[in-house]
Amino acid sequence: MANDSLQIEKQLQDLTSLYEITKQLASSMELRDCLEKTMRLLSEMRQMENGTVSIINPLTGKLEIEVAYGITAEGRKRGKYKIGEGITGRVVATGEPIIVPHIAEEPLFLNRTRSRGDIKEQNRSFLCVPIKDSNQIIGALSIDRIYEEGISEQANTDLQFLTVLSGLIAQTSMRIQTVNKEKEELHTENLKLKRELSKKNRINDIVGNSSKMQDVYEMVHRVVNSNATVLLRGESGTGKTLVAKALHYNGKRADKPFVVVNCSALPETLLESELFGHEKGAFTGANERKIGRFEQAEGGTLFLDEIGEISNSVQVKLLHVVQERTFQRLGSTQLIECDVRLVAATNRDLEKAVRESSFREDLYYRLNVFPVYMPPLRERRTDILLIAEFFLEKFSNDNNKKIRRISTSAIDMLVQYHWPGNVRELQNCMERAVLICDEDTIKGIHLPPTLQTSDQRTGENPLSLTSAVENFEKELIIDGLKKNNGNQTKTAKYLDTSLRIINYKIHQYNIDPKKYKI
Repeated sequence: MANDSLQIEKQLQDLTSLYEITKQLASSMELRDCLEKTMRLLSEMRQMENGTVSIINPLTGKLEIEVAYGITAEGRKRGKYKIGEGITGRVVATGEPIIVPHIAEEPLFLNRTRSRGDIKEQNRSFLCVPIKDSNQIIGALSIDRIYEEGISEQANTDLQFLTVLSGLIAQTSMRIQTVNKEKEELHTENLKLKRELSKKNRINDIVGNSSKMQDVYEMVHRVVNSNATVLLRGESGTGKTLVAKALHYNGKRADKPFVVVNCSALPETLLESELFGHEKGAFTGANERKIGRFEQAEGGTLFLDEIGEISNSVQVKLLHVVQERTFQRLGSTQLIECDVRLVAATNRDLEKAVRESSFREDLYYRLNVFPVYMPPLRERRTDILLIAEFFLEKFSNDNNKKIRRISTSAIDMLVQYHWPGNVRELQNCMERAVLICDEDTIKGIHLPPTLQTSDQRTGENPLSLTSAVENFEKELIIDGLKKNNGNQTKTAKYLDTSLRIINYKIHQYNIDPKKYKI
């Protein structure tokens, strides 16, 4: 009866410790963190000392200590074994667990960590089991145990316990890897969803989530179904044409024509004819009647781009159309009624033009019924990466290239640049980068020279060769860490170099690999 009670008590201890360990393995998303807690529980609850998890380094092919409880950092560095070398190496090579009753008497026990002192004076046993991922052995779990009454059936019970635990460790590793992969996929999907915004946050091809762009979206939605004249203000390249299209194609006139006139592209005489049309014989060369843009846009929207460039005589006729909703073709006395939604755009300071009498004040107030200000790209820097990725996907598809991302250094260049040409300049920049990139990542070297020269390196302080090499090297390492989830060993293999060199460079460039774990 006493033996039965003792056996039941040991089984309860096994279940309790296994329960506590399982909780740790199930609750953490960091493999190293949960393994360290597991090894600590083995020591506290089961008197299993020096709990160690060794994993095969895919780069070197050697077994290296991933986590070790009670072993110094120096000892962990020394604890490397070839497959088949020592007890741990043999366990991984054969896939079979091993019990060493007395490590002092076992010549295969190498004690490379030197964490046990003089093993000849200790009655210490060593237990080691393989860690299997499906049918592949990825490492080993080992512990030290001092059996006061000598090696016994308890050792076999402990070995069975460790075998169960190694299976849990393998499952946890697979779970965390799967979750991390899903996180990466969700992150990628999230970027796509940002580009496929709802109607409130995305209109046609307008991309941006900044507060200034949210204000633009709000203004557009307020006036989209109105007949009020809209005046789009902002620098060249900020997307005024896109907003004009959004006002038309998201409003009640969407099934009617959308007609564009660039007022700065035509001389005065041709602009009048272009806007209002002309009769046959109205002027030299008018060999037939021409329908003007106001008639072409009937029922729809007429977009007058660069409205600040029109001459005074055209301003007078345009004012009449805006006020009376009627006009005459050149060479005709017949009034033609028109039902047209007018949207105008300019990058000029119209208020200054009014003060200088180069733009009619009455026309200004007629056009400025509902002004919408388009912010320059330098005032919405949070949108730069979103827009760049939008163009990256577009031009990659157009050119049948599989470019998936933009490197960290290239992102820094894009965000820090002042973008005098605004979104149009960014579009041209990304198209150029896609065309000259033969990899899966846009890097700093693919961007135009204007972006590669920062304000701090202009004039008499050009970028030195050493600095350029260092920047490129740092970019490669960060890119490798991103692709390998912050794993330095995998990064070293990816970059075809040694782990020692990668660790040295990471320290030299003050790179934090944890930032690139997903």
